[in-house]
Amino acid sequence: MALSSDEIERYARHLVLQEVGGPGQAKLKAARVLVVGAGGLGAPLIQYLAAAGIGTIGIADDDTVSLSNLQRQVIHGTPDLGRPKVESAAEAVARLNPHVTVEAHPFRLTAENAAGLIARYDLVADGSDNFATRYAVSDACFRAQRPLVTAALGRFDGSLTTIRAHERGPDGSPNPTYRCLFPNPPPPGAVPACAEAGVLGALAGVMGSLMAMEVIRAVTGFGEPLVGRLLMVDARSMRFETLAYACDPENPLNGDRAGAAA
Repeated sequence: MALSSDEIERYARHLVLQEVGGPGQAKLKAARVLVVGAGGLGAPLIQYLAAAGIGTIGIADDDTVSLSNLQRQVIHGTPDLGRPKVESAAEAVARLNPHVTVEAHPFRLTAENAAGLIARYDLVADGSDNFATRYAVSDACFRAQRPLVTAALGRFDGSLTTIRAHERGPDGSPNPTYRCLFPNPPPPGAVPACAEAGVLGALAGVMGSLMAMEVIRAVTGFGEPLVGRLLMVDARSMRFETLAYACDPENPLNGDRAGAAA
């Protein structure tokens, strides 16, 4: 996919990178990425995907902008209060990079509608804030054979991994699923919501930017993806650690109980 003269200048710092270059930037332009959630994680993620030149960004979110969002959801502004987040985010992308197409999906992904939407994209980046959506998205990505970059935020901590459970590792064994990492959601109320527990605003920016980097690496093909590795960030000690995890034969997607997922 050819780049215009304006795009060549816009992406000049990518084009001089040997790991990206013209072929990599063309891949970014051709890519279709679905972002689930335009909140704390999705806001910086969408900005950096748009700046990088992802050709089509789908944004799925059923929420509207509130004043308490603006401490961390930097793609929205004070004039956007009360507007659908997909609408506000789409306008921000248009201001940042007119070469990017935004497809707005103003609804919450569920086990019933996730498959149809995800099948329309090459890769999914999940920044949702609830376990029901995370499981629905990860299961649908497995069935649609789509890579998934997924992250989560705590008060002062975050985590990030890439799921390619529809593929096999270098040794021929199945790659782990999201259910291998988190077999079951926590009991209701066990994990306090952001409004109750709080969250460090700048941490959302860090994790969303790391998600964007993982998406860009997946599209262009450079580096080693976080498949079978969970990156954990502790903002209090500024410590980054990586935990290795493997396919659980008990998982219901590609394990011995394959086909038993709800």
